[in-house]
Amino acid sequence: MTTTTNTDTKTDLKSLTKRELQSFCEELGLQSYRSDQIFQWLYQKGVSSFDEMTNLSKDLRSRLADLATVNRIEKVHHQQSKDGTMKFLFELQDEEKHKVESVLIPDFFPDGAPNRLTVCVSSQVGCVFGCSFCATGKMGFFRNLTHGEIVDQVQYINELCLEKYDKQVTNIVYMGMGEPLHNYQSVVESAAILTDEHGLDLSPKRITVSTVGLTKQIKKLAEERQPFNLAISLHAANDEKRDEIMPINNSMNLEQLKEAVTYYYHQLHRPITYEYLLFDEFNDTVEDARELAEIVHWVPSKVNIIMYNDVAGVKLKRAREQRLDQFMQELISHDVTATVRRSRGDDIDAGCGQLAIKEGQKGKTISKN
Repeated sequence: MTTTTNTDTKTDLKSLTKRELQSFCEELGLQSYRSDQIFQWLYQKGVSSFDEMTNLSKDLRSRLADLATVNRIEKVHHQQSKDGTMKFLFELQDEEKHKVESVLIPDFFPDGAPNRLTVCVSSQVGCVFGCSFCATGKMGFFRNLTHGEIVDQVQYINELCLEKYDKQVTNIVYMGMGEPLHNYQSVVESAAILTDEHGLDLSPKRITVSTVGLTKQIKKLAEERQPFNLAISLHAANDEKRDEIMPINNSMNLEQLKEAVTYYYHQLHRPITYEYLLFDEFNDTVEDARELAEIVHWVPSKVNIIMYNDVAGVKLKRAREQRLDQFMQELISHDVTATVRRSRGDDIDAGCGQLAIKEGQKGKTISKN
């Protein structure tokens, strides 16, 4: 697999999977350990040139430079919220100079020491699914990210965490721009890199991939026994309301989602997390809570109730506290394990559903299947 530009036909090493990198090195007649060294420089140390790979000979570095490149996204700027959340704008190394956003959500112990350092990572430029409440969906769709571009986001933020907190990133959630399972291969390859001992060496239990409910891909995760956690962006507990805010439900409804989730659990015996944005006087009634409880009991699962961050041009608004309390009480009465995720970073548009690049060209339309 190679990436090319109008002026460059060299192999971008960060477009290769680990196995492809091994094959690339074998074709050059290199010893097998060299591919591990290069992989480590790319994905653990985050270098952007062969000159930085100091445990390779000068001759080998020169040879690699003649044949290959190391493309890396560039950080344009970042903002910090009053609650400590940080939003990053990255520019991709493509002809169009597309941009994506990522978010760091720090959590601290009572004494102020860093506890969890969670990165919300993007997998696409824009999104094709057009959920009515989501700023990213209003951008249109531009393209998928490569696995290298996904890992780069984490690497940049990890470098900041080490400098600022003296601690590396602890958790990764694929809940930024785009639908992760619509870019299935790059997402699973990036997760494999991030959990590799020569990568960030994270536990798969520290990685969560979210989806609006792509049923074929959910089943594929199960068949391939992918080791990370799965979250379903549900946001409504019946087809009528879900159709209204999530177009995907017209082609993949709750009955189909139930089949996929059941298959996933029976294959992996791993619980599901449901993400549920609570909208005022739309999906926050006692009856909504009862319907949500039925879904949560399809297989062992839990639900994160997310307090919505208002998005310009969207009529749906964050539920009021009284309605949240009633909703939670009803869930608890039905033995549902539920937590409330409070707004983080909404003052810098870094909250759930708020990520969007406001400038850019018209997005492409591609298949949602």
